[in-house]
Amino acid sequence: MARAYAGGRAGAAPSTTVGPNLYAIAARPLWLVEVGVFNTTTTAFVASLQRATTAGTSSGPLTEFSEDPEVTTPVGVAATGFSAGPTITAGALVSASIGAAIGAGVIWTFGKSGIKIAAGTANGLVITTTTGTGQVCDFYFVWDE
Repeated sequence: MARAYAGGRAGAAPSTTVGPNLYAIAARPLWLVEVGVFNTTTTAFVASLQRATTAGTSSGPLTEFSEDPEVTTPVGVAATGFSAGPTITAGALVSASIGAAIGAGVIWTFGKSGIKIAAGTANGLVITTTTGTGQVCDFYFVWDE
């Protein structure tokens, strides 16, 4: 199993339905092992991680990197946001209050195998805000595939 990662700055402030995202591909699942979210403003907000069950239209594609580029090219697809939102499942997998300071943030790690994103282009995870108004944030995803 290869480890991959991608990160950047959100294209817009996350909302209850859109935000930075990571999707599997048709033939291969992913296992999310770590996510970092960091404030770029001086306004506090709540960051959440939620499942998406449709693809929506991602915008701001990122370059995905493998820890061992000689072994594999990552197949996970990460983006900074959406131009048309996906369908988000009810409830957050995890949530955290992000402080009102530039650089305040959270790092979520998921033990054992991580959070599985099933094979299929409509299956993903999205950084949202389940409460209040989101803020533009820096973020990263680390996953195994």
